[in-house]
Amino acid sequence: MLSHTRPRMRSLWRIGSALVFCLGLFGLALHAQNDDRAGQAVVLELDGAVSPASADYLIRGIETAAADGAGLVIVQMDTPGGLVTSTREINSAILNSSVPVATFVAPSGARAASAGTFILYASHLAVMAPGTSVGAATPVSLGGGGGGLPFGDDPADENDAGSDEGAGDEGTNGNDDTDSAPADAGMAKAMNDAIAQIRSLAEIHGRNADWGERAVRDAATLTASAAVEENVADFTARNLTEVLDRAHGRTVQLDGEDFVLDTEALSLVSIAPDWRTQLLSIIANPNVSLLLMVVGFYGIVFELLNPGALVPGTIGGISLILGMFALSILPFNIAGLALIGLGLLLVLAEAFSPSFGILGIGGTVAIVAGGVFLFDSDVPGFEPSIPALAAVAVASLAFSAIVARLGYVSHRRKVTTGVHDLLNATAQVQDWQGTKGHVFVNGERWNARAEQTFAKNDDVIITKIEGLTLHVAPKPAATQGQTDTA
Repeated sequence: MLSHTRPRMRSLWRIGSALVFCLGLFGLALHAQNDDRAGQAVVLELDGAVSPASADYLIRGIETAAADGAGLVIVQMDTPGGLVTSTREINSAILNSSVPVATFVAPSGARAASAGTFILYASHLAVMAPGTSVGAATPVSLGGGGGGLPFGDDPADENDAGSDEGAGDEGTNGNDDTDSAPADAGMAKAMNDAIAQIRSLAEIHGRNADWGERAVRDAATLTASAAVEENVADFTARNLTEVLDRAHGRTVQLDGEDFVLDTEALSLVSIAPDWRTQLLSIIANPNVSLLLMVVGFYGIVFELLNPGALVPGTIGGISLILGMFALSILPFNIAGLALIGLGLLLVLAEAFSPSFGILGIGGTVAIVAGGVFLFDSDVPGFEPSIPALAAVAVASLAFSAIVARLGYVSHRRKVTTGVHDLLNATAQVQDWQGTKGHVFVNGERWNARAEQTFAKNDDVIITKIEGLTLHVAPKPAATQGQTDTA
C-alpha cells in the first residue's frame, strides 16, 4: 500500500512545485513590467466627442497607469465637446489620480471645445500645440426644453431621459456685449452650475477662473498662444517629446500637495482602446442604437409571424437588448422615443390589418421623425445620420409595401374557402333516390337535391346552397365535353 502511495505523493509534489515556480515567474514578470512602467509616460488619445465609451477608456487608462506606477499620463485631445456626465466622470478620475495627468491639445488644428475645456482645466498640466484652440463651453440643453441640470449632482436628474446635457460646439469669441442671460430658469440653473464647476477647477490648479466663466457664459475661445498668456494653458509644445522636456521640473497640485514633475527620463508608451472600449463605442453611437432597436423590433415581429424560425427572434432579441442598453447610457429625448414607438406600432398594425400602405407610410414618417428628435443635433457627435435614417425608412417602407401588396392580391383573389367556393362547382353523385341523394365535392360528402334523378358517378353542377344541402343540376354537355377533352 505504501509503495503505491509514495509515487502519487511525489507526482503531486512535482506538480505543486511546478505551479509555484510558474506563479513566481509570473510575479517577477509583473513586477518587472511595473518597474518598466514607472519610467514611462502613458499616452491616451481622445479624438472625437466625449462619450461614455471615451470616458470608460480614459478612466481605465488612468487607473492602469496609477496601478503600474507610471510617471505621467498624457491625454492627447481633439474634441468638439460631448456629454456632461461623461466629462464629469473623466474630470473626477483626473482629480483623484495618484499620477499627474497632462492634457495635450494636439495636433495642430485640434480643439478643446466645450467639454474639452473642462477637461483641460481639470488636468494637472494644460498644454496646447500651436494652431489649436480652447473654449466655447456653453452648455446646450438636450431634449429641446432646457429643463435639465447639465452639471448637476442629483442622480435622478442625470438619469432622467432628456435631462442630460451636452457642452456645445465652438461659438463666438466672447466679445459681444449683448445680454447673454439664459432664456429660462432651467438653462440659468445649468449655466450657473457649469460656471461654478469651471471656476472650482481653475482654483485647484491656479488657472484663469474669469476667462473660464466667459467661455461658459459667452462661448469665448482662445488660440494656443493666447491661452498661455491668459493663464489658461501652462505652455505650448509641438509634439509629445517636447511636452516631456518642458514639463520637467514644473510643480503641480497632486492630492492637494505640491508635486515636482520628473519627466526627463520618461519614455512614451501608448495605450490603445481595447475590444471592450471599441464595442462600447459602436453600441453607444446614437445612430447605431436606433438601428439596433428597429432591427430588434422587426426580428421579434418576424419571429411571431413565423414561429419556430428562431434566427429572426434570436437576432431581434439581441439587437433590442443592445439598443436598450445604449439608451440607458445615452441622454435621449422622450418625445423622439415615443414617436419611434408609435411608428413601429403603426407598421406592426399594417401587418395584422392591412390598410394598403396607409398605416405603414404613417409609421415610417413617425419613425424617421423620432430618429431626428431622439438625440440633440446641437451636441457634438450625436447628430442624426442621414444614411441611418434612410436605412430605417427604406426598411419600414419595404415591409409596408410587402404587406400592402399581399393585402391587395388577396383582396382581388377569388374566394377559395368556405361555402361560397362551392357555387358553380362540379360534384360527383355518390347515390341518388328520386329527387335527393348524396354528392362528393372537394373531398366532402354533402346532402343534395334536384328536380330530376341521377345515376351514380354522374357529374352535376351546384346551383344553390341551403344550409347543409346542395341544390344541383345536370352538368351541361358542352362543359362535360371540354372537361373530357382536357
